[in-house]
Amino acid sequence: MKALILFAHGARDPRWAAPFERLRDTIRTRQPDLRVELAFLEFMTPALPEIAVAMAADGVTEITLVPVFLGQGGHVLRDLPLLLEEIHQQAPQLKISLQPAVGESESVVAAMAEYCLAKTEIV
Repeated sequence: MKALILFAHGARDPRWAAPFERLRDTIRTRQPDLRVELAFLEFMTPALPEIAVAMAADGVTEITLVPVFLGQGGHVLRDLPLLLEEIHQQAPQLKISLQPAVGESESVVAAMAEYCLAKTEIV
C-alpha cells in the first residue's frame, strides 16, 4: 500500500498548521484512495518517525515524503536524514521516496509569483 506524508516544520501556535491541514485535506479529497498524513519536525504532533512507523504497522509499504518547506535548508538537508534513519531502524521494510522541498518546484514558485503580482495595485 502506498501513502503520502507532507512534512512541515511545526510551530508553538496551533493556527500555524491550518494551511498545511488544508493542503492535506485537499489532497485527500482529490485522491480519496491515497492515505495522506501530515507530520512535523518540532513543536507539533505527529512527529515524522511516529507517523511513518504507525503507517508501516498499518500495512503501508511505500511512502512518498514531500517536505512542505520553501527551500532545501538545514532542516531538510541535516535534520531530515537523521529522521529517515530513525524510521529505517524501526521499520526497515518501509520504502520512502524523498522528494525535493515543495518550494524548489518551478510550478510552485510560479504560483507564488502569480499570487504576489495579483496583490499589487498597479494602476
